[in-house]
Amino acid sequence: MAKILVLNGPNLNLLGSREPEKYGHRSLEEIMEELERFAAACGHELHHVQENSEGVLVEAIHRAATDGVDYIIFNPAAYTHTSIALRDAMLAVRIPFVEVH
Repeated sequence: MAKILVLNGPNLNLLGSREPEKYGHRSLEEIMEELERFAAACGHELHHVQENSEGVLVEAIHRAATDGVDYIIFNPAAYTHTSIALRDAMLAVRIPFVEVH
């Protein structure tokens, strides 16, 4: 069983209401509930964090290293091309990760 952390960056808490013609009508909560069910059905444990603050995301990445997280799935959203701090944190903890959008 793997422990998986899903990190979602700024403004993703507005999914479902923010430009639904572009981003769809499903809320982040609905998407995460579906992912949690899928992970559980596969025998994995999935937790998620959504934050609008870069520093809080960095701290969540640091905590992942001491919490026994095996993998990280990360949608940095607006921080994708601008946050050296997030990229450094991901590399520092040495947890395998995939960046999604």
